[in-house]
Amino acid sequence: MRCKDKLVLITGAGVGIGRAAALWMARENAKIAINSRSDSGQAVADEINAAGGEAIFVRGQVQVPDDAKRMVDETIKAFGGLNVLVNNAGVVYGGSVDSHTIEEWDEQMAINVRGVFLVSHYATKHMLEHGGGSIVMNSSVCGVKGLKMRAGYSASKGAVVALTKAMAADYVDKGIRVNCINPGTTLTPSLQGRINAFDDPVEAKKMFIARQPMGRLGESDEIAAGIVFFASDESSFCTGAILNIDGGLTI
Repeated sequence: MRCKDKLVLITGAGVGIGRAAALWMARENAKIAINSRSDSGQAVADEINAAGGEAIFVRGQVQVPDDAKRMVDETIKAFGGLNVLVNNAGVVYGGSVDSHTIEEWDEQMAINVRGVFLVSHYATKHMLEHGGGSIVMNSSVCGVKGLKMRAGYSASKGAVVALTKAMAADYVDKGIRVNCINPGTTLTPSLQGRINAFDDPVEAKKMFIARQPMGRLGESDEIAAGIVFFASDESSFCTGAILNIDGGLTI
């Protein structure tokens, strides 16, 4: 079992990539704390438990300090520790600098950057005192490649890539590994919702596919595979690594 003895907190795990990673790690014998800001995370925890795994649901918003601390505390209380954190929660709005609303910009920075800092802040305190661990960031190819109409999202995800490197340097000799996944365009419920919002969803989906060199969208399990790798001991010599799982988008 690749994730045996892994005590895991995954933020934003009610749907999409976070859900896929939670189900995969549970099958690999990890104990999983499922976070989401809605009740969707409860269904994921119930699915894991029904299959014979062990999971809890912790509702909360990563950008709220009390919520971030509670996620970590409840994980430790339930499982006796925390040695894997997956910073997966995120939000995306389309827009350029001139077209973004200030509210959209601020929300992306709050969830995608402040939220990552806050949950990591509380998780690393525990890891430093209890033998280390692995932190996995779910960023985006937008963090390393410019894409049209993704100004705020790109800025926030670029910050996550930079934070990965900084944290890896800070903790390389302290037993905490920090690595980052950069997904390409992946067909999650979030993306499907944005596609459906177009006047012509069929053409919109073709547009998203067209920017992928492989000629298709990614699947949540394909991204989750990278998360599981960085969470497991198979990646024990990796820290500060940036893994693009993007169908060739960054070629």
